[in-house]
Amino acid sequence: MTTAVAAPFRFFSLQVVRTERLGPSVVRVSFAGDDLRFFLSDGRDQSLSLFLPQPGQDAPVVPYELGDGWWQAWRELPDDVRAVMRSYTLRGLRTDVHGETVGIDIDFVLHGVEPGAAVPAGPASRWASQASAGDRVVLLGPAVADNRAIRFRPPADTGLVVIWADETALPAASAILESLPAGMPARVWLEVRHAGDIQDLATEADAEITWLVRGEGAPSAPDAVRAAPLPPGELPYAWIAGESGRVKELRRHLVRERGIDKRRVTFVGYWREGLTEEQLRERGE
Repeated sequence: MTTAVAAPFRFFSLQVVRTERLGPSVVRVSFAGDDLRFFLSDGRDQSLSLFLPQPGQDAPVVPYELGDGWWQAWRELPDDVRAVMRSYTLRGLRTDVHGETVGIDIDFVLHGVEPGAAVPAGPASRWASQASAGDRVVLLGPAVADNRAIRFRPPADTGLVVIWADETALPAASAILESLPAGMPARVWLEVRHAGDIQDLATEADAEITWLVRGEGAPSAPDAVRAAPLPPGELPYAWIAGESGRVKELRRHLVRERGIDKRRVTFVGYWREGLTEEQLRERGE
């Protein structure tokens, strides 16, 4: 039995229904659960908190029955008992004929799961690489469609959308592209580790999408964006997300070199090179 935490968010008990490998580094996991009838989201870059079980557990241990006090209670659990918490973005949402949510999709970036990997996989990568139907998770997600965990909010006068995302922000960028109105000019750079991770993306926008494959001679993200002309005469809105260092560098370029009003640039650091999510959380980042 799940309970509300702090509107507009609540816990959802979910089960894996299927998985799909989208490329060498990406697996899509589809979830279902009766609780999802309360799940509401306008999509785009909807942020979620996913709780995964520790090795040997059938389900993640999250003290959500404590309501607003769940966070402190979760932090006080033993390290080998406390559910692993990771931040993700919603990739897809399925509804029934009545408009109620019946399933959601989350795309996981895999790293360190390949044989001989230099850096071992983290707990979320290990879990996603082995996920199968029936596996149980807990999700902290929205019960109100328009909520503060959606960051992509272009002003009404936007005439050009500028997007940069690495593979961790690719699900959000893909959902944003799907949400853009027909004919909206968009200049998009998407960075991935392997050419096999390039996806066919659906959009009705007038989008020019450039894929950057690291390690295959592609320019760095800042260099690629810096070298590209943007259509003149249009009021731009930029959304950049991924590794924190590159996000900050790109924001500086857009604001200082391109002259884009900083209020029209949304930037989100999804991860920081060399630090785990636990380490970032301890540092308050």
